[in-house]
Amino acid sequence: MLTDTVPTAATYAALLPEARRQAAAIEPESTWWPWRGHDVHVLRALRSEATVRVLVVHGAGAHSAALWPLAALLAERGMEVAAVDLPLYGRTTSPNPAAVRYGDWVELLTEFVAAEQDGRPLILLGASIGGLLACEVAARSSEVEAVAATSLLDPSDWRVQMHLTRYGPLGLLSRPLSLLARGRLARTRIPIRLVANLNRMSRDPRLSQLCARDPRGGGAQVPLGFFASYLRYRHTPPEQMRTPLTLVHPSRDRWTPAELSIRFLRRVTA
Repeated sequence: MLTDTVPTAATYAALLPEARRQAAAIEPESTWWPWRGHDVHVLRALRSEATVRVLVVHGAGAHSAALWPLAALLAERGMEVAAVDLPLYGRTTSPNPAAVRYGDWVELLTEFVAAEQDGRPLILLGASIGGLLACEVAARSSEVEAVAATSLLDPSDWRVQMHLTRYGPLGLLSRPLSLLARGRLARTRIPIRLVANLNRMSRDPRLSQLCARDPRGGGAQVPLGFFASYLRYRHTPPEQMRTPLTLVHPSRDRWTPAELSIRFLRRVTA
């Protein structure tokens, strides 16, 4: 049953198929990592005996607790798992939220990967726009063994722009309009649900509604400058990627068609 309180990992796990709920019930450990004035929240399932580590990377409208049911399934299989709350989302606190930009996410994760290196292979698992974010971090880090992504959404692709926002074809205007997000306007914060098409987050309307109203996820206040920086960020071209990449895009995705990710994947030479 969904409540009006702040959703937890257990709230999200309750929406999984019954056969998956027991594994997803693994309790995470909350830890904190200081980074440039940010107090970064990280959920973990520590497994000193694990031969592989997984870092879960969320996208727009999610956070570590929302993705923990998925992360817990990996932990149940013996992997050591960590899930970071990127600035603006989850329980991470920032000294100046209005100044957070997409490039901060890239730099934070790159430095986190370096700080966590312990000799064991690391796999990045990116969800939503976290898929391409994980690829970008892998391109900048020698410590990433492989990347798995639920989607590969290139914001410079006009086809992607048509699906990213809740405004359909009008999304084509988002990149040109991003040039206007400067000065005080760039610091204006709005709920991500006003931009992202969270109604299509899941084929289960209960999950879509939960994500949209979660104050740490779809209800998070995001500065317009962050949107602009994401839309105009120059990601590493797929032809230059050297890290093995696996696409796990749901075939029945109601938000972003799998073909959008497949188009990007076909250009990857790794």
